[in-house]
Amino acid sequence: MSKNHPKGLLAAALANMGERFGFYTMMAILVLFLQAKFGLNGKDAGLIYSVFYFSIYILAFVGGLIADKTKNYKGTILTGLVIMALGYLMIAIPTPTPVTNQALFLTITCIGLFTIAFGNGLFKGNLQALVGQMYDNETYSKMRDSGFSLFYMFINVGAIFAPMAAVAVRNWWLGVCGFAYNVDLPALCHSYLANTLTPEAAETYSQLATSVSGGPVTDLTAFANNYLNAFSTGFHYAFGVAIIAMFISLVIYLVNKKAFPDPSQRQVKKSATDTQTIEMDATEVRQRILALFAVFGVVIFFWFSFHQNGLTLTYFAKEYTDLSLFGMNISAELFQSLNPFFVVALTPLVMAIFAWQRQRGQEPSTSKKIAIGMGIAAFAYIVMALGSYVADLPLHKDIVEAGTFHVKVTPFLLMITYFILTVAELYISPLGISFVSKVAPSKYQGIMQGGWLGATAIGNQLLFIGAILYESIPIWMTWTVFVVACLISMCTMLVMLKWLEKIAK
Repeated sequence: MSKNHPKGLLAAALANMGERFGFYTMMAILVLFLQAKFGLNGKDAGLIYSVFYFSIYILAFVGGLIADKTKNYKGTILTGLVIMALGYLMIAIPTPTPVTNQALFLTITCIGLFTIAFGNGLFKGNLQALVGQMYDNETYSKMRDSGFSLFYMFINVGAIFAPMAAVAVRNWWLGVCGFAYNVDLPALCHSYLANTLTPEAAETYSQLATSVSGGPVTDLTAFANNYLNAFSTGFHYAFGVAIIAMFISLVIYLVNKKAFPDPSQRQVKKSATDTQTIEMDATEVRQRILALFAVFGVVIFFWFSFHQNGLTLTYFAKEYTDLSLFGMNISAELFQSLNPFFVVALTPLVMAIFAWQRQRGQEPSTSKKIAIGMGIAAFAYIVMALGSYVADLPLHKDIVEAGTFHVKVTPFLLMITYFILTVAELYISPLGISFVSKVAPSKYQGIMQGGWLGATAIGNQLLFIGAILYESIPIWMTWTVFVVACLISMCTMLVMLKWLEKIAK
């Protein structure tokens, strides 16, 4: 599969494995950790989540600027790996729950998240620029889109196992403490301690406390304290697993560091067939940058919708989805393994489709592929909207008052949605990176890769709107908002298509 690609591609993907592992650990458990640890509601947890994801991607723009200015891409990447590991260490150290000083410990957690985001900013965009340089010659230039698709597939291998590892560690610690997992109990425990449970929710709490303890619970206050502490400590240990993955990535990167190309050493060539290394005049540079920023602006709407997988789709898994599958009880976090699993499984198929189209001279341009991906994403949320509407799901506030909702939708609704969203992602994310590496002027490679991630950051900052909608309006209407956002992105890309294709030639 990779025989027609540069030898350094696989090593770069493996070096990125730790970042992906930590990323999907965060995506799977961050909002649930914030709710279990601090008793936050969905809106407040969603706000922290969106700010964290905004920081991860906007700081990639800063990381690209630092690397472009210092010309020390490899050193910047290495520093980012180390800083990310330190950030995970800060939130992996267990502290008692319920917290004695919420403001203090929540601040420490947010500092840890910012540290992870800053390290990621130094690492992510610059490694992508490094991979882009591998295709800046006549031998590999035609394989650029396929190369970034392969890169994207391989780095998601570790991401498949991140939610599984996080859930396994959390549930293991619950078992050590004598408890079983229940997705509804953390919120009920916090509400019980705050004396805000309705009579119906109080009855639900008592029943669930007995079921996870294996026997009658006589002191519900002690149970709430003990269960929350065990639940949250398990999450702390799960974050610690990401540090191990970071160490593995660090070793791989150091072993291959000298063999990787260096974007700071790009040479200007005279070959008219190499679009990446031709010396450009100021007008062409300006046109290319304008085209990139136009695409950046459009994809904001896509990322606002797509990255709901770690927020409102996770809430939906927790509160509206039947967590029994083929006779087994599953954790809400495990749905986050579906996206990277489908990335790995579907990438060869999508690449085969592109190759088949290429052989017939019918392969869509990178810009058109991105527009197609946005339409596919809209279809995914149409599925969610229809499924939620047909099931006649209640408002979120009704679930809070009852403590749980006893009629839940099949987990296949989320599974199908993740499948479709992943197809959309494969048409957008790796190809967007490829588009940036193809169009960006040589001296702005790092900062333009950061710009792509900066657009993602703005979309991520808007994620909290989804959490607000989720708790305020019928759930099918929430998914409809994302349908509209994706369709706006698709239509705008189609309007700009001819211009973008001309710039990318």
